[in-house]
This record gives sequence, structure tokens and C-alpha cells, in this order.
Amino acid sequence: MNLTQLALKWDRVTVALLIVALVAGITGYRKIPQAEDPGFIIRTALVQTIFPGAGPERVELLVTDKLEKVIQEIPEIDYISSKSQNGISVIYVHIQEKYKKMRPIWDSLRRKVDRAAGSLPPGVIGPFVNDEFGDVYGQIYTLTGEGFSYRELKDIADEVRDELLQLDMVAKVEITGVQDERVFVEFNNAKLAELRMTPYQLKQILESRNIIFPGGAITLGRERISLEPSGNFESVDEMLKAVIPLPNSRDVVYLGDLVTITRSYQDPPRQHMRYNGQPCLGLAISMSSDGNIVKLSHQVDALFQRVQNYYPHGIHFSPVALQGKRVHQTVREFEINLLQSVVIVIVVLLFSLGLRTGVLVASLIPMTIVITLLFIGMFHIGIDQISLASLLIALGMLVDNAIVTSESILVQIGEGVAVRDAALRSGKELARPLLTSSLITSTAFLPIYLAKSSTGEYCGPLAKVVAICLLSSWVLALTVIPLFCLWFLKVGPEKKKTAGKDRNMFDNRFYRRYRKTIAWLLKHRLLYIGSMILLLLAASSLGKYIPKMFFPDSTNAIIVAEVETPFGSSIEYTEQMVKKLEAFMTDELLVNGERETGILNWAAYIGEGAPRYVLAYAPEPPRPNYAYLIINTTSFNEVPETVEQLSQFVEEELPETRTSIRQLPLGPPVVYPIEVRLSGKDAKQLYTMADDLKHKLKTIEGVNNIKDNWGEQIKKLKVHVDQERAFRAGLTSMDIAVSLQTMLSGIDISHYRERDKIIPITLRARDMDRNDIDQLRDFRVNSQFTGVSVPLQQVADLELVWEPSQIRRRDRFKTITVQAQLDQGYYANDVNNQVVPWIKEQQKTWPMGYRWALGGEHEKSDMANASIKEQLPIAGLIIVLLLVTQFNSFRKPIVLMSVIPFATIGVNIGLLIGHSYFGFMTLLGIISLCGIIINNANVLMDRIRIETEENGLSPQDAIIEASQRRLRPILLTTLTTVGGLIPLWLGGGPMWEPMAITIIFGLSFATVITLGMVPVVYSLIYRIKFH
Repeated sequence: MNLTQLALKWDRVTVALLIVALVAGITGYRKIPQAEDPGFIIRTALVQTIFPGAGPERVELLVTDKLEKVIQEIPEIDYISSKSQNGISVIYVHIQEKYKKMRPIWDSLRRKVDRAAGSLPPGVIGPFVNDEFGDVYGQIYTLTGEGFSYRELKDIADEVRDELLQLDMVAKVEITGVQDERVFVEFNNAKLAELRMTPYQLKQILESRNIIFPGGAITLGRERISLEPSGNFESVDEMLKAVIPLPNSRDVVYLGDLVTITRSYQDPPRQHMRYNGQPCLGLAISMSSDGNIVKLSHQVDALFQRVQNYYPHGIHFSPVALQGKRVHQTVREFEINLLQSVVIVIVVLLFSLGLRTGVLVASLIPMTIVITLLFIGMFHIGIDQISLASLLIALGMLVDNAIVTSESILVQIGEGVAVRDAALRSGKELARPLLTSSLITSTAFLPIYLAKSSTGEYCGPLAKVVAICLLSSWVLALTVIPLFCLWFLKVGPEKKKTAGKDRNMFDNRFYRRYRKTIAWLLKHRLLYIGSMILLLLAASSLGKYIPKMFFPDSTNAIIVAEVETPFGSSIEYTEQMVKKLEAFMTDELLVNGERETGILNWAAYIGEGAPRYVLAYAPEPPRPNYAYLIINTTSFNEVPETVEQLSQFVEEELPETRTSIRQLPLGPPVVYPIEVRLSGKDAKQLYTMADDLKHKLKTIEGVNNIKDNWGEQIKKLKVHVDQERAFRAGLTSMDIAVSLQTMLSGIDISHYRERDKIIPITLRARDMDRNDIDQLRDFRVNSQFTGVSVPLQQVADLELVWEPSQIRRRDRFKTITVQAQLDQGYYANDVNNQVVPWIKEQQKTWPMGYRWALGGEHEKSDMANASIKEQLPIAGLIIVLLLVTQFNSFRKPIVLMSVIPFATIGVNIGLLIGHSYFGFMTLLGIISLCGIIINNANVLMDRIRIETEENGLSPQDAIIEASQRRLRPILLTTLTTVGGLIPLWLGGGPMWEPMAITIIFGLSFATVITLGMVPVVYSLIYRIKFH
């Protein structure tokens, strides 16, 4: 007993099950987690090591290289990149994209790094492994307070953080822009020398005075009482009144008579954060893995409204990154597009099939969508732009099963068969071919799901949702559609009288013309196939006129700006450049009473990158010459013009910076579309090669913001200690280094404790001594033990040298990456086509051991496309197996597969007409198109089998009869698919536009070709002659 028989026999049970499924799907929809994108695994970890005082070359040799040697032993490694800077080593560990379980790999990384830590030089801090690099902080609020200190703002931020962590769906809350407090003890070097006291002695005195140390315990009878000696400083005033003994004397002085003590913030600061030009703190909120970003957004918004009323006037909380709002808007737009598609498809069905039949077939659409949503929730797929776009793509295809089923029932009713018998015969006849067709179309999307890449993970829900949708429609087409036909398609008396007399439903002008066309093509087969091959070649030649792009920019109303001052710049100078940019935005672009459109607000992160507020953004580690701005505009319509205005201002007013102004990217991150990696052993040779390449890029139109990731060389003062002179003066190299460090940057000597806070106490020289380079040679350096003090120039010579600001490596080879951005309307593929031949010519003059590779958009696109292409043979074999199983033939699958190349004729034509581009989503559109075409051709082939094997027609008549019987279902499938994708084309944004165009134009052309190509190729392979 097949599905149709069961559904008709147990009709009440069928309806009951349908109602349960529909109610469950509708009620469960709002409970499905929503997100902007489906996401992908971040397969990168950071290994950070601090080596105070060491230059980039020493950090590279003594820290980075030793760690990289051990890390590269991990078999899952894709590649290792690193940068060695003054005092710090940062290693990025990238894992191959085929691995999904990262925890065991990160555990292995930690063990390797811990093992290598013992071989690092003394004084190294770390190494530290950060494998939470991929946490997304989708909600970011700023905290400003005019007249409030950083300390007061930090106290408020801590309180709000505690409140946020009480929310169920909040996993983490990071406070950004925090200024670390310090207690500075500043001394006059001349005064200490006069008292024959060294900074080191002062350090020892304060360390012994400021203690928390147990005093033991005493037993009194049954009790044991602990003793706690006092000694730790309770306030700054207490520190000033601390009694200090003078060396080699019984005299004592107050500490306040020797030094100045102030409570302030780290100097120079590690980072700053600003909101609309004001200093601020940030609260970045990360959602738990099982949370719903839209619901969390409402909870967070309600909490901030509550705390805003709690704190005094002047305290303001302002949102700068609201992923929940963006998700709600994205989902809403796709829901509208889906509704529009449903309406279009229903209208097409009503006009094509008539009111009663059209309504029956159209009823399948909402039922399938709701049941698909039910399974989406069950399989934890989530609601995002990928899964909703998948419904739009599947919309036109899912009605195919219902169209074919209802068409078969109607034709048989027209031939005099009773409705029930027609439904049963159609169910039996079509169950297998329709299942095969649905599986074939689903299998066409399989490479997307199997692709071992972050791009594959990003688009993976597309394959799952389409498969669920098509299989659901198959079940409904064999159960509910026959049942509805039985209930609602009543044959009247007049119809019954004429049914046996006129059974030919195809005797009209349209079908007669189609039969004549098919007959002509079958008589001129070679001419037809030859012309189709020429058309295919002509269409393929159009590809060179189509722009190539991996993923487009986002349509969110967000602009990002990255400001880089020259390497070696102070954070104060970087902040000064940011303030100039902020002043321009305030005066010219910020929305106010006179300006209704433009910039709403912005947040600037100075000295570090922002938290990962979208998955496609990779935060930059802290460095003083870097700033990142998140700029929100009133709508996406203002984004291009605002980007142009900001870019022009930066070019004219901030030429000393390398500033990139761009839209937020989509998909897996590609920060620089143009990247060329140059690798070798010698840094000077790499600098020369990189300079030549940058000069070449400057000659190419559309390329901007050209730079390399090493930056300019920076100045450094080397202190050459004359060991003989130092020995005679009673000093060691350590004495000199500690003296300079203490006087210039300061050293932490103890800690000041305030409730639960521990604030470092930093000993340093007073400001006028620290920042006067003319006095450097006269700085007095002291012996840490004897107190002997001599001028620096007596024991050392100073030399100004240049060195790399940082040394970057990839897989343990020094690697400079030349990077560039593109103007609007220019594409990476066009630039690479000009650069690659030039590099190949230059490579002939390079020394041995130097190599190059393309990165950026080219590399990402190639990796993503390769991951799809690797899985295509699997999908192809499954499709062939399904066809062989259905037909028990090898020749018939060959007929179907031979049609596939011709399905792409309309793709290039459509992309040119639509002014679109060829990217990763276009490739997915072609894969989808091939599945639809095979589906249509399969239904036609199966009808030829029925006409020959079951109805006893000759091969010639069977081809004509099958072609005309499947003409309307195939045309209706095309019309519904095309109609359903029009809203995605017009309203899905630049990401979905090329995919929609590919399927719309490709299917339109391919349908016409398929209706002729399948009969022609079939007759050739089976040697059926037509005269």
C-alpha cells in the first residue's frame, strides 16, 4: 500500500496529522533562535608572550621561533602566522577548515606551548593561549558621564555588568576602554643623589613597609588566635606620612618630603574609548550558545532603560552595536520577501491552472513552509538570512510535485477516469519519479553542506532547508493533494458525458505548434545540437565581461574606519588624529536639528580593535598606532556618500595616516581584497620587493590604501654599555638598565589595596626628567646595592639605529604582505590579472629562496570554491545512482547529464543584463540550477518510459506524447520558480542578487532548451529515426 492509498483510506487521520504539524510549526516558529547569519567556526587561536625590553629581532629569535617550532607539530595546523614587536610576540594558529571539534586541538596546543615555555629566556611573561578569539559581542553600549572620573564610571560599569550577567542568555560581559589605575611615586633624581639614596633602595624600603603577611598564631587554652601585623597602606595620605630611613644615617624623613605621590591612570595608556567625541567606557555583551539574539536584545534594552533612570543626571548609556535590531530587521525583510514570493507563485498558479485547481496546488505552499519551519526548529538550524533565503529558492520548486500530481489527475479525469481512481493511479505512477526528482534536486545542494570550509559552514543551512522543503512537498503532494482533489474536484454530468468521446486534452493551437516544433527538431537533430553548442560557447565567452567578487559588502547602515598612524607613534598622537576625524564628523555629518540624515553616532577604539561585534570581523591586538571606529548612519542609502566624504577628508587632512573607510563586509572575513605575500629569509630584500610591488599597485586604477603589514622602520636608541668603564664605576649592565627603566617608564614596586581592588604602585622620575631627551646623557645611573651614582655618558654610549617595527612570519618564514583596498566599482580579480604577470616577470630577478602567493579575496574565493568542487563528484555519483536505480539504465542518465552544460547558457546573459557579478553565491546558483534542470528532464524521461512500457506507444510517438504531457508542468515549475525568486533579486540585497539572477535567467533559457534537447538527445542515443 503506497502513501496515496494510505492517505485516501485514512483520510481523517491524514487531516489530523496535517493539523498537528501545522499548529506545531506555527507555534514553534517564534521559539526558533534568530540570528543575522548562521555563522561559522573560528579556527584561530592566539599565543601571546611578553618579553620586556626586547626588540623585534630578539623577540623573533628567542620567543616566536621557539614556540612556532613546537606549535607546527600539531597535525591539524593549516598555517602559522606571527608578528614579533618590541617586547611582545603574537602567534596566530590557524587550523584546517575540515576540522570542527576544536576543543581537543586547543588542549593539544596548550600542552605544546606549556612544554616550550621552559626553553624561553628568563624575564618572559607567558606564553598565554587565547582560544576564545571567536566570541561575538553582538550588543555594545557605551557609558559616558560628563564630570565623572574614569574611576566612577568604572564603578558604574561594574554594577551594570553584574546586572547583565543575571540575564539568562548572557554569557559574558566585557568592559572596554578601562583605564588601569596607578599610584605614581615620582622622585627627583638629583635630590635622591644628594641623600645618596637610589631608586632601588627606595623600592626596597616601600616593599618592606607595605605588607600583608601573617604573624603566626598563639594558643590560649582551647583557643588558637591568629596574629595579623599591620603595615599595608590604607590611603595615599598614609603613604606620604610613611617614615623612611636615610642610608648610612640614623636620620629619618617622611616619604612625602622625598617624592610626589599621585593616584592616576596608566601612563601612557594602553587604550582609550570615545563615543561621539567624548571619553567613555564600553559594555560588550556576548550571548550564550542557545540564546535568541532578538529576545536578548529586548531584555538588554529594557535593563538599560531601567539603569538609566537609576543613575544620576549626566550618566548616559548609548547603543553603538545592536545585532538584535539588525537581525530583527533582516528577518522581517526576508519574511516580507517570502510573502511576496508566495503571492506571486499563487497568482501564477491561479492564472495557469484555473481557480479550483490553482487553489488546490497553491495550498501546498503554506503547508510545506510551515512544516519546514517545524523541522528547522527540530534540527536546530535557526532563522537567519540563509535559511529564509533557502525557502525563497525552494518555493518555486516545491510546487513542482503538486503541479505534476494534480496535472496527472486532471488529465486522467479528462479522459474519463473516476477522481478516486485517477488519484490512486497518479500516486502510484508518480511516487518514485517525484521522489527521485526531489532527491536529485536536494543532492545538487549537497556539496554546499559537505564543503569543508568556513564558507561552506556559512551557507550549509541552504542545503538542509531546501532538502527538508522538497521532501516535505513530496509527502504532501502524494497525500494531501490527492485527498483534496478527491474532495473538491467534482466531475459534473456534462463532463461525464463527454469524457469518453473526447479524451485528447492536447488538441489546441499551443500544443499543435509545440508538436510541430519537436517534430522538426527531431528531424534536424545534428543541426539543433550544433547550434546549441555554438550558443553555449558564445554565452561562455561573455564571462570575461562579468566582474568577479567573492562576497559583497553588507547592506547594514554601518561604516567602519581603521586609522593607522606611522609605526612607533604614541597613542596620544593616534588619538589626536582620531579627534580630527571626529571633529569633521560632528561638524559636517552628524545628525542634528538641521541635518536629518547622515551619521547617528560612533564609537572609537584607540590603541586596540573593537570586540568582535560581528562574526566577519577579526579584532586587531593592542598597539598604540591603531584605532577602529564603528560609525552608525541613519540608513544604508547614506552609507556610500558618507564613505566617500570621509575618505576625501582623510586623504586631504590626514595624509600622514593610513586610514581605511569602508562598509561592513559580509560572509567570511576578507579585510583587504588585494593581498600579495612575499616570503624569504632577509628582511631588507623583502622590503625592496614590497616597495617595488607597491609602486606597481599605485599605477593601477581603482586601487587605494596601499600598504604592507610590516610598516615603516622605526627609530631606536641603543645604549652600548662599556663594560670596562662600568666596572670601574662599580656598575653592572643590570644597574644601568634598571636605572633607565625606573627613571623613564617606571617600575612597579608594590601594590595599593582598596577593598577588592589591587592598584600597582609605580616608581618613576618626575615628568621634567622623564621627557627631556637632551638630559639623557646626563641621567644618573645608580648601583642597586652601593648607591654609587654616575652620569650615563660616563659608562655608556648612545647610538640611533633603525629597525623593523615588527617582524611578520608565515610558517616560520619572514613574510611581508602587501595589501590594498579598492574604490567603488572596481574588483580584485581585475587587479590581480594585471599584477600577477608583472610579479612573474620580477620573480626571475629574485634571489633563490624567495616566493610569493596571492591572498585576500582571491585566496578566500579559491578555498571556498575548491571546497565545493571537491564534493561535486560525490553529488554527481549520487545523482547518477538515483537515475540508474529509477530507470535501470545507463543510457538514460547519460541523456539527463548531457543537458546540464546547456543549463548555464542564460547565466552570463542574466548577469550582464542585471549588472551583477560572479561570486560564491553565483556558483551556488549554478549548482541549484543544475538540480532543477535535472529534475525537469527526469520527469520528462520518466514519462517517455511510461508511454513506451505501459501505454505501448512506438518510440517516436512516445517521445512526442511524453513531451506534450510534461510541457505544462515543466513550464509551470519554471514560472513559479522564476516568480518566487523575483523578490529575492529585487529585495535580497547584493549578496543574494547574483544567485537569484543565475537561477531566473538560467532556468528561463534552460527550460526552452531542455524541452527540445532531451527528446533530441534521447532519440540520438537510442537511435530512433524520424522521417
